[in-house]
Amino acid sequence: MQQRPHAKVDEIRGRIDHPILDSDAHQLETVPVLLDYLREVGGSDMPDRFMAFLAHQRRTFEMTPAERLDTRTSMPVWWPIPTENTFDRATTQLPGLLYDRLDEFGFDFSIVYPGIGLQVITLPGMADEELRRACARAFNMCYADLFGEFSDRLTPAAVIPMHTPEEAIEELEYAVDVLGLKVAVMAGDVLRPVPRFAREHPELASEVLYEDCFGIDSPYDYDPVWAKCVELGIAPTSHSGPIGWGSRRSVSRHQYNQIGGFAEGGEALLKALWFGGVTRRFPTLNFGFLEGGVGWACSLYTRMIDHWKKRNADAIRSLDPARLDQELFAKLIDEFGHEKIRAYRDPLVENSLWMPSPEALDDWRACEVTSAEELAELFVPRFFFGCEADDRMSAVGFDARLNPFGARLKSMFGSDIGHFDVENMREVLIEAWELMDDELINEDDFADFSFRNAVRLHGGMNPDFFKGTIIEEQAARVLEEDGA
Repeated sequence: MQQRPHAKVDEIRGRIDHPILDSDAHQLETVPVLLDYLREVGGSDMPDRFMAFLAHQRRTFEMTPAERLDTRTSMPVWWPIPTENTFDRATTQLPGLLYDRLDEFGFDFSIVYPGIGLQVITLPGMADEELRRACARAFNMCYADLFGEFSDRLTPAAVIPMHTPEEAIEELEYAVDVLGLKVAVMAGDVLRPVPRFAREHPELASEVLYEDCFGIDSPYDYDPVWAKCVELGIAPTSHSGPIGWGSRRSVSRHQYNQIGGFAEGGEALLKALWFGGVTRRFPTLNFGFLEGGVGWACSLYTRMIDHWKKRNADAIRSLDPARLDQELFAKLIDEFGHEKIRAYRDPLVENSLWMPSPEALDDWRACEVTSAEELAELFVPRFFFGCEADDRMSAVGFDARLNPFGARLKSMFGSDIGHFDVENMREVLIEAWELMDDELINEDDFADFSFRNAVRLHGGMNPDFFKGTIIEEQAARVLEEDGA
């Protein structure tokens, strides 16, 4: 049922000399098929438990506005998948049809992420451990079976829950070693009860929660998970984001919750990994942050450098209250202070503040960087950022004039086909090319955006990632040129 590509797609493909690698497509799983796998994994009652979970996730639509306000239940997406374009709707659900249409879209290879499967790990996630683990296993078995015959041009992502390191490692090993999957989408955060509140008010423990982003302040050590990723050649990728969670949520408008949600979640995870020293301890581990774009990452990268310069372990000591010239300060208060201020001169001059320990004073201690340049060297090579085709801010990742030290952050093209924001799958590549038409990036940038950076993310962890695919030779050249 393949159709001719749009004329503009032919024009684009005629101008470039590299493949198009879609780093982030989406599927819509067929629920009755999933239930068969879930029954196999978890027993006869597990499908009913899963369907009850899905119904609970959609309970908002049955609540009155007053009930939503009273419980602060956030508004989820109304209709998440393309429907009016029936051909695209079927493409979302049928891997064989997606495979058949790749040339029509102008894509050579596509990494396909879950649809319903994301609900296993993204907020609020599944609190029921037995259900969560059974669902992750069943979804992954289903993906491996349904996409297996299309592996030369499609590869699905495994769902990896992160409630505990042991749970993550167990599913990683099964997904890679048993099922042969090569991509993993992992929770970017997990909701946990606040310990003191859970002890003192156990009946309300599930209501007072915080977000654990694994890198810092976690009750668990996630280093074994990162070590397992390195061992298995897996680049952790995340779609997680606090869409409608935390203190900022709308009970009436999904788009309020949606806009910026993935960026907010990506920033929280990246900061936790960075301040936790994960990039220092695992210098070869790549991380992917999907659907949030790269604009937030450029801002975070710049702000990290600026903050480090003024708040590193040495620089922060200029703020030490002990360095105050008390005699001069007292004199200035006497000379220039209002009488109401002069009345408090002595306590102001003494300025006795709590003094943290030297270790606590250094927020950057786990990063072990001694210069802003070193910070950039640890940040830029290992973090990759998925950008949708219509995101004009993708260009800022390549702006060496704007980004400190001439950095080119690793933006990647992700089609997001299968989600509501793609109105016509035939036009996704055309939207991405508008960055070229508008002279926001050049052809070398576009090659990084639409091919090389995704190769670096996954092939940099697993040199055999693209072996047996139709882009094997081109991907190998990218890795060889990079010295990977």
